[in-house]
Amino acid sequence: MATCCEFCPVCRHARNHQKGVLFDFVKNVEQDICPFCKAYERVHGKKAHEKDA
Repeated sequence: MATCCEFCPVCRHARNHQKGVLFDFVKNVEQDICPFCKAYERVHGKKAHEKDA
């Protein structure tokens, strides 16, 4: 399930750009309701909107 979040265009945009409407959406809304974002956090140890290192 975390793989879906890795390839999700909304989450990828939020991770890469760190600003804008999509970033705010992922940070504030999707994080609480999306099972893929929750799985991403469990697997990678960081939120779906946090920048890749």
